Amino acid sequence: MSTKQTLLALFLAGSAQAQEPLSVIEWLTDPPENLPGTVLLEPPVAQNGVQPDVEVTPLEALSQPLGLVASSVTGLPVDLWQGSDPERLAKLIARTPVKNNPAMQRLLFTLLLSEARAPGGPKAEETLLLARLDRLMQLGAADPAQSLVQLAGPTDSHQRFKRWFDATLLTGDEDRSCTALIAQPHLSQDYAAQIFCKARRGDWASAALTLEAAHALQILTPEELALLDRFLSPELFEGAAYLPQPDDPDPLSFRLFEAIGERLPSAPLPRAFANADLRDVAGWKAQIEAAERLTRIGALTPNQLLGLYTERDPAASGAVWDRVAAIHRFESALKTGNVDAIGKTLPTVWEQMRHIGLEVPFAELFAERLSRVTLPVPATESLRWQILMLSELYEDAALNAPDKTNETQFLVALAQGDPGRAISPSPFADAVSQGFEWAAPVPPDIDALLTNGQLGEAILESMQLFAHGARGNLVDLTAAIAAFRRVGLEDTARRAALNLLILQGH
Repeated sequence: MSTKQTLLALFLAGSAQAQEPLSVIEWLTDPPENLPGTVLLEPPVAQNGVQPDVEVTPLEALSQPLGLVASSVTGLPVDLWQGSDPERLAKLIARTPVKNNPAMQRLLFTLLLSEARAPGGPKAEETLLLARLDRLMQLGAADPAQSLVQLAGPTDSHQRFKRWFDATLLTGDEDRSCTALIAQPHLSQDYAAQIFCKARRGDWASAALTLEAAHALQILTPEELALLDRFLSPELFEGAAYLPQPDDPDPLSFRLFEAIGERLPSAPLPRAFANADLRDVAGWKAQIEAAERLTRIGALTPNQLLGLYTERDPAASGAVWDRVAAIHRFESALKTGNVDAIGKTLPTVWEQMRHIGLEVPFAELFAERLSRVTLPVPATESLRWQILMLSELYEDAALNAPDKTNETQFLVALAQGDPGRAISPSPFADAVSQGFEWAAPVPPDIDALLTNGQLGEAILESMQLFAHGARGNLVDLTAAIAAFRRVGLEDTARRAALNLLILQGH
């Protein structure tokens, strides 16, 4: 399977095979596993405990639900966004921070990919769709963005086509969008895109004619013209000095530099550009670093990263090669089942993963195998247990705590949804505990949103509160946890709190 096929899949938990973009409809009834990122698989989310009223709406007034994952899979209703202002939703989607908490990343991906109907109002469907696409790209999820816009209709507007074109350039699927552009030139007024696509489709004469027109009319910048000249006529520039690297290239410029043999590094560029390094044209080191960058934000499955780590033996030492070597040694120890070897290699590989912020992906990768052993050294046994507490096996791990310290017992109680029964070891833990109290109040503004049926907006607002709380506003931390539990996101509340307390040392 190619990297393109692997990356294209939805954000679900599990392990099966990814599929081509056109098979996205099948995913709604038979979602694949082993995909880039995860989606919550919680029970259906309730907005409140009151029996819902029956509301009758003319069918023609309802937009079609749109998403890559069926609402029956995510547990979120198709009317997730009802009653909300689409511009307000777009702003919340764009700015809700999830960088440092994998549980919040998972929740955001769920909101972005879940099958849902846009709120009412003119241009609401387009506003919400573009906001979802832009945030997916900002997170580095180029393949799901490509799939989502293809499902919506990528040639229905200039804005949709622009996002589709950019996504395909980074995933290596540009032939698809170029075919559409050549058939419908009005989709883009960008002469550079026209020239690129004509050349990609083998019409070099037409591409050269268009470039000549661009020179004559001066409708492209000198930098763009110089790049396109080398792209169409590389033989004229043999031995010429390299072009200056742009500070802020768009995906087309990035691919053109690649085509002329002057590939730009993706590391300083927005996260979505890392997808281009996952293709076979990039070296192994570049592929690993790109995969680490995407996995850190939840845009790639840990299994895909592990596949790159274990593809071959490390080529050298230092930096990425030390991580590869540590993973190899640890995997070898796990395969032997020798607890002494596991205990010796675990601290080293864990430190490597902590250094680049991949603790939770590592936990998801190895939790099942680590759950089958008990390590003889107390310090490494405690580390093993902590890793399990960061994985989806946290509830089982809580039944076998390694010690009776206040910190450990609080994590055990939290994993079981009742942190109030344990002594809070820190102010952060105390704020978390208060959020799990039976009568913990939900902030009035979020309560009003829930009363009005604006579930999606309420969840996004709660995520903002959680981010504020993680930075030290403990009142907001309590409120966010209470809000998550109010709408039925119990697993999210527990795992987000465990991530915060374990990873950030609170």
